[in-house]
Amino acid sequence: MAINVRNEGAKVNSNINVTPMVDVMLVLLIIFMVITPMLQKSMPVNLARTDNPMQMPDADKEDALIVAIQRDGSIFFDTQKVGPEELTNKVKDRLANRVDKRVYVKADARVPYQHILKVLDALHGHSVVLLASSPTSAEKTGIAPPYGIKVAFGGE
Repeated sequence: MAINVRNEGAKVNSNINVTPMVDVMLVLLIIFMVITPMLQKSMPVNLARTDNPMQMPDADKEDALIVAIQRDGSIFFDTQKVGPEELTNKVKDRLANRVDKRVYVKADARVPYQHILKVLDALHGHSVVLLASSPTSAEKTGIAPPYGIKVAFGGE
């Protein structure tokens, strides 16, 4: 009677299988590609550049009230397209129970100034901050953090 000897060491596979890791990385990439546009609070615009801006970290907060004016003159309050007459009522409603009563306005660098004046007229009586970008930070990183110029219109 013969004894069968099994050689277990000969069957060990020492190669690393990277297919599951690649699958996980592709799924993560797709998730980030889908979620990243949803994180933006307002409409994207190319901000004007200024030489001596003040940093405005409050403009990045989740509850910041941001009015965006695109190059064609369309006005967005957060992500909703509104007209100048609607903007006044919407801002009043949102500012009713807030401590920070600032409204941040970001306009495209090439928007005609008459569109900015319409928005400023609609926001008359509120504290308005015009957002701009710093040329040095945008050139170095490609990302323009919010900088601003405070415009006093009667609010704090």
